[in-house]
Amino acid sequence: MIQGIFYARFLPEEGTKIVAQSPPGCIVASSLTPHLKPPLVDFDIIQEYIIPRKAFFNHFLTVNSPDNKYSILGFPVSIPHERYHRNEFIFNFGLVVEADADQIPYERLVRRLAVTFAEMERQGGYLSSEGKLNDGRRPIESLLEIVKEDLNNYGECMIPVDEANTLNMKLFPYHPSPPPVRGWHVPVPKMKLTSILDPTWDLTLQKLVPHIDGVNDVRRIAWLADVSLPLTQTALQHLLYYDTILLLDMFFFGSCYAPRPGVHDFIENKDSLVDECAGYVCINPTSPVPAATGPSGSSDGGGGHERAGSTGGEAPLAGPQRVSNYQLIKLMTTFCVGRSVMEWIKLHTDAGFPVLQHIDVRRFVQFGVIKGLLYRVHKHVVSKQYLTLLATGHARPLREDEVSSIRPHEGVDGDGLVADPLQRYTDGCHSFDQIITEQNMADGKIMDNLRSFKAPAGDLTVFYR
Repeated sequence: MIQGIFYARFLPEEGTKIVAQSPPGCIVASSLTPHLKPPLVDFDIIQEYIIPRKAFFNHFLTVNSPDNKYSILGFPVSIPHERYHRNEFIFNFGLVVEADADQIPYERLVRRLAVTFAEMERQGGYLSSEGKLNDGRRPIESLLEIVKEDLNNYGECMIPVDEANTLNMKLFPYHPSPPPVRGWHVPVPKMKLTSILDPTWDLTLQKLVPHIDGVNDVRRIAWLADVSLPLTQTALQHLLYYDTILLLDMFFFGSCYAPRPGVHDFIENKDSLVDECAGYVCINPTSPVPAATGPSGSSDGGGGHERAGSTGGEAPLAGPQRVSNYQLIKLMTTFCVGRSVMEWIKLHTDAGFPVLQHIDVRRFVQFGVIKGLLYRVHKHVVSKQYLTLLATGHARPLREDEVSSIRPHEGVDGDGLVADPLQRYTDGCHSFDQIITEQNMADGKIMDNLRSFKAPAGDLTVFYR
């Protein structure tokens, strides 16, 4: 949000002077409004940056206040002409925003203000004649006030300055460039894309959207939609750019997950995080959830539900039941490095809680990853022999376009390329997810091929990170 906007000039007799500002007193205190709040910044300290040295003219500048609370964005302009005193007219239009605000969208506004008024000054002396001519035009201070209010409230403004000029500006949000989309990523929609799908959308997106369900990986989406993989990746990058999807790793029961520090928020049920998880992952909510029993046969609260009887059998439940917060927290905190999802399920099933009957495991893991409670522990393989070949220049990694042309049963030799298609993945930089999607091989098949890999004993090492 724009905290203040100003117009400054350099006067040969007075130096840098704030000619107009909105709100009044935001840059320099005014004797006409002593009841207003103190200025946002100390003008005596920053005035040398409002109208800087000539080397900074016609450049975008950002200056932070000494307390780092506000940033002043400006674009000082110098118009040389013999009609001006000292043959030069120097001015600056600037914005005051909070120091932690994204400044990229405001840079265009500052440039637009400077360029527009500079051109109006060249055409008819609009700025230099301010206050000298009674031509009925709107004062600059009034213009700045309208600009600030319209941009803050509507994100755009269209203000007639005079009969020949109109000030048109729009505040565009800045989106960073999206990360690359890989074939082994799984796009998860953040909204119901099918409900906003429009016939005017890109034809590729129209074919892809029905298959974006949070389960299919990018390569499978491309195959289902009958679209080439590069086009699919480009289209998904557009959705990623506009923050309509997010990318996760593929889910396998043989994968490993480990807790992040954010799991403490889950344990404390901060912002009802556990309740949100229950609504997303619980299945069969009307069926009773048994409590895990300890060695003595007494309930240890694993199921987290009260029973309407003493010991024998399951009593009727009064209303819909779901997995208790305690059990959900216990499930979330028992992920660890070296324990696969399948082993995690067996751990709790043996303890008396049938996970698959009450929890959608994929959604449970997905919830943990999206909320920053869990992270995927990837599986990699490294070959000492291959690293030596890379270091000595006797082998080189394959390019992306070369990878797609290699099949598991094919070999490549000559020109420095490796003869085994799996060898290019043994530099420790490629996860098994990538091998699975690019080589169309299951995890077990990859391990079998690695065992038959032509390499010295102990050359290959599989590790998790």
